[in-house]
Amino acid sequence: MAGVPTLILFLCTVKDVLPSNSRWKPTWPSYKVPVILPQSTLNLDKPQFDAETKLEVVSSCGLECHKRSPLPTYEEVKDYLSYETLYANGSLVETEVGIYIISRGSDGSQSRSRTKRQIYGYDSRFSIFGKDFLLNYPFSTSVKLSTGCTGTLVAEKHVLTAAHCIHDGKSYVKGAQKLRVGFLKPKVKDGNKGANITSSTKPEKMKFQWIRVKRTHVPKGWIKGNANDIGMDYDYALLELKKPHKRKFMKIGVSPSARQLPGGRIHFSGYDNDRPGNLVYRFCDVKDETFDLLYQQCDAQPGASGSGVYVRMWKRQHQKWERKIIGIFSGHQWVDMNGSPQDFNVAVRITPLKYAQICYWIKGNYLECRDG
Repeated sequence: MAGVPTLILFLCTVKDVLPSNSRWKPTWPSYKVPVILPQSTLNLDKPQFDAETKLEVVSSCGLECHKRSPLPTYEEVKDYLSYETLYANGSLVETEVGIYIISRGSDGSQSRSRTKRQIYGYDSRFSIFGKDFLLNYPFSTSVKLSTGCTGTLVAEKHVLTAAHCIHDGKSYVKGAQKLRVGFLKPKVKDGNKGANITSSTKPEKMKFQWIRVKRTHVPKGWIKGNANDIGMDYDYALLELKKPHKRKFMKIGVSPSARQLPGGRIHFSGYDNDRPGNLVYRFCDVKDETFDLLYQQCDAQPGASGSGVYVRMWKRQHQKWERKIIGIFSGHQWVDMNGSPQDFNVAVRITPLKYAQICYWIKGNYLECRDG
């Protein structure tokens, strides 16, 4: 295991890794991902499920606030990455973790407000209609949570979303115990079975088919932070479904720096509240970043939070283009830009440590989580 100084140095420098000989192709960088393993567990009292669901997060700790924050110590990082697991029967378990760096040869304040938040000038969002689009990748990876947020399919039985969709930082929300995930599917009427309806000019109506959630994982960094100085950095959660969803999913990946992104842009789709029943797609430029957050002005409304932020880059090892989730849309912050406050939407970046944690939640085997 590497010492504390090595870990902190790793945390500071890994984001500047550049792809070698990428030429004109935006190429996925290679990262040395640390290992996060459970060390101990503690059974907690059943939660009360008394919090109201908040479909957006607002934080006054903006870009400069985050950049001024001191680097966390090794013990603090371990504390932030420890996590709670909530089961469908209401039982709650806290898991403390250890962080290791293993060599390649080893096997083993007050927020501001405005009337229409998160829409910047001309509304550049696109509603996705028709089963030919909604049921095809990558749009088919977007799902709706019964608490009102959006999630993204990242494995056969797993959904990545924002932590605030199920936990307000102090308590689990009312709908967290009986949490369900909704998949858009065509609404078939008995009279239309087998009928030829392709000549209709109206978009085919869709409905949600729901699957219950077996358990959820939420990092302690969110629970302890509660969207203050560090809380937004850990606004992510993983849901495990009771049965496989049988759809193509999108893998997670370590977030490259903004200057490495194709065109400097990100993409995500979500179920914005102002367009009920519609999946809404958008893309935009990344304006700035910290180690944990991406600042952008993608148009979005409450309900889109929890959406997986993705990019498409060249995977050298597989010799093909590949989309990966590199972040989770969280909420918005007021940022001081040259003395003038501006409102930015914020996505939580999947850092090497977060990748190691989420991948372990999915795989249960750190050996399958060594390359981000």
